[in-house]
Amino acid sequence: MTAMPPPRATMKDVAALAGVSPKTVSNVVTGTTAVSEETRRKVDAAMAQLDFVPNLNARGLRKGRSGIIAVALPDLATAFSAELVHRLVEAAHERGLAVQIEETATDPERERELVSRARAHLVDGLILNPIRLEDSVLKYADRLPPLVVLGEVEQNRADHVRIDSRRAAAEATRHVLSRGATRIAVIGADDDSAVATATSRLRLEGVHDALREAGIARDTALEINPMPWSMTGGAEGVQTLFRRGVAFDAIIALTDSLALGALHALHDHGVSVPDDVIVTGFDDVEFSRYTSPSLTTIAFDRRAFADAALGLLESRMDDRTAPPRSLTLSHHLLERDSTRGTPRGHRP
Repeated sequence: MTAMPPPRATMKDVAALAGVSPKTVSNVVTGTTAVSEETRRKVDAAMAQLDFVPNLNARGLRKGRSGIIAVALPDLATAFSAELVHRLVEAAHERGLAVQIEETATDPERERELVSRARAHLVDGLILNPIRLEDSVLKYADRLPPLVVLGEVEQNRADHVRIDSRRAAAEATRHVLSRGATRIAVIGADDDSAVATATSRLRLEGVHDALREAGIARDTALEINPMPWSMTGGAEGVQTLFRRGVAFDAIIALTDSLALGALHALHDHGVSVPDDVIVTGFDDVEFSRYTSPSLTTIAFDRRAFADAALGLLESRMDDRTAPPRSLTLSHHLLERDSTRGTPRGHRP
């Protein structure tokens, strides 16, 4: 009987033998980040001992690649972006890829600069999270380098990884309705086609879906879109509700950062959560577990999200002719203390 060959060594195996991190091994392999000569010798010796062939050599350099990809998100200051970037970098390094991080904000020119660098072969592929199709380079996807789109922008021009934000927002709304809420404020809401982001449109549509099912009419006085979508914006959203003098018994914040700011402002105004008002967020960032009360939110597996994006990007770099693919990952409502009550409501 022919003996089976030993399993192929991985970058993690090399890192363990050399006594360094997988990221350091990736830096040695790609040459994109300086490491000490001593560290380089350790990694080179470990690779030789394990007969390790990095993916970059086997699949990248042979095809004239740089071994670098770019990831561009709208706002790197948010907790969600930080957690997502962490997972993307982790997944990329395990594949022997270095990552260049960019912030696009609301400036389409930054996306165009990324595309120019990719065309100059400085990066092999792009992972973009555009906020609006109207302003994005996605309009010219047929002329772009290998590309994967993250998030809510609905398009069929490039590979796409998403969760069903509309359905998720509807589930959050049904949840607060089941607790007895009827005056539901939405922070982050905007369906103005001239300024609304894809995220705000879809998530607000989900809220409206659930309200229609319950026979509750939309009240635009309860819909607020503070910019940017930060904790400060969430607090300002609550201040706007108080200035408008509207009654409300629930707040659906379209991100956790907005929800955290809302919780703070409600506390400052003496409004109890969940006794007076119940609150939900979206994204399940780490902070949401440790607020007081802890935050009910929409959760999904960020590492699975990153793996899906990197998998699509590697496939696209190997085959530019395949039709675009879209992956929708699962999500779930994670109930915590901020909705464990029957709200009495806030009255102006």
